[in-house]
Amino acid sequence: MPRHLFKRYMPDPTRIREHKHLRFFGPLLHDPNLWHLNRHSVARAMAVGLFAALMPMPLQMLLAAFLAILVRGNMPIAVSLVWLTNPLTIPPIFYCAYQLGAWLLHVPPRSLPDELTWAWISAQLSTLWQPLLLGSLVLGVALGALGYYLTMSYWRWWVARQWKRRQARRRHP
Repeated sequence: MPRHLFKRYMPDPTRIREHKHLRFFGPLLHDPNLWHLNRHSVARAMAVGLFAALMPMPLQMLLAAFLAILVRGNMPIAVSLVWLTNPLTIPPIFYCAYQLGAWLLHVPPRSLPDELTWAWISAQLSTLWQPLLLGSLVLGVALGALGYYLTMSYWRWWVARQWKRRQARRRHP
């Protein structure tokens, strides 16, 4: 796996441990798996980061950090994956999550008005939150599992490929 690529963009663990919003985790941040780049810690980070990214809540980064500590995944990767949901991607992602949740709950989905306003959203929130939350949970679990298994598979493929290349170089110097 191209660890050098990850290491180039990874923040310093000391800076993260001393970050004002993460300091309350205290000694939990001293687990080496939170900072190492191995197949399992990266795959776990992919799973929890993608899951946290799809949760319709503020402070998704804290959720990703907490879950990374819980499953002993790489924290910087988990926290950075939360940025998959940003102001450009949130509307289509949460719309799909709402549609899925409405379908799973057998609730007719609400259609969007011609002009989407905050007043309309806050007025409809009491009927929108259950399908949105269920759809987000289902999509988060599915995408997290997919991210975990794809990362594990890719990592194994990469190591096998590198091994074969080394073997070929040894045979034909």
